[in-house]
Amino acid sequence: MQCLWFKQAVPSPAPRERVLPTGTMHIAFRLAPEPIRVYRSDHDPHGDALSWGVVGGARSSAFFKDVLVPARSVGAMLRPGAASALLGCAADSLAERHLPLSAFWGDRAHRLGERLMGIGDAEEALALFEAALLARLPRVRGLHPAVAAALEHFTDGEPVAAAHAASGYSQRGFIALFRREVGLAPKRYCRVLRLQQTLAHWSEAPASGLADLALQAGYSDQAHFQREFRALTGITPGTFRTLSPSLSHHVPLTSDSFNPNGAEVS
Repeated sequence: MQCLWFKQAVPSPAPRERVLPTGTMHIAFRLAPEPIRVYRSDHDPHGDALSWGVVGGARSSAFFKDVLVPARSVGAMLRPGAASALLGCAADSLAERHLPLSAFWGDRAHRLGERLMGIGDAEEALALFEAALLARLPRVRGLHPAVAAALEHFTDGEPVAAAHAASGYSQRGFIALFRREVGLAPKRYCRVLRLQQTLAHWSEAPASGLADLALQAGYSDQAHFQREFRALTGITPGTFRTLSPSLSHHVPLTSDSFNPNGAEVS
C-alpha cells in the first residue's frame, strides 16, 4: 500500500469536485447511507452510483465526484502490482474506470463496509481496513523486477527509452508488462508522475511562477506545461491557482465552472 487515509465529513463549497489523476489505483469506502457517485464529465447530469465500496483504476485523466452530502470515508492508494494481489486481475483492465469492490470480493466487501460504518473512531476504522487488505495478500508476492526497475528509473527522471533498454524486453513486451502491473502505459504513467511532482512543488511554494514550475518539473517551456496540465486535469494552471484547493487532487467545481447541462466554462 502506498498510503491509507480517513476523511472526516466536511461540508463542501460545491456539489461536485474534480479529482485529479495520480497514476495509482485506490480502494475506498464511503461510510454513509448514500453510495459513492462518480461522473464521466462535469456536465454529466446523472453519473454512476457504485455502492459504498469502490475500486478506482489507475488514471491519467480527471474524474468528478459528488460531494453534496458530507460523508466520512476510508481508503487506500495502492502500489503497482496490487491489482493482481488484491483483486486477481491485471491493472490495465481497471485503468480509467471505477467498479464496485463487491465485483471482486463478493459479500466480503458488503460485510466490511457494514463493519466500517459502525465504527466512529478514525484509527480503529483504518486498522480494520488495513487488516482486511493485508488478509487478501498472498504470502509471497513481488512486483515484476523489470517493472520495479522501471519505476525507479522514472522516479529519478530518466526517460522511458532508458527503462526499456535496461529491461531487456522488446518495446511491445515491455509496454504490455508495465501496463499489466501498473495500469497505464509507461509514457502515460510518466506524464502523470510529472504532474504529481509539479503539484508537490506547487504545494511547497504556492507563489511560484508557472515558468519556474515548468522548469523545475522538466517541461520544455511554460506553454508545454500548460498544455500538459490541461490535457491531464481538464483545467488550466491558472484556474487551479485561482481555486487553490486545500487538497491538491480534489478541486471543487464552482458555479462558474459547473454546468450540468453544458460544458465547463473557462
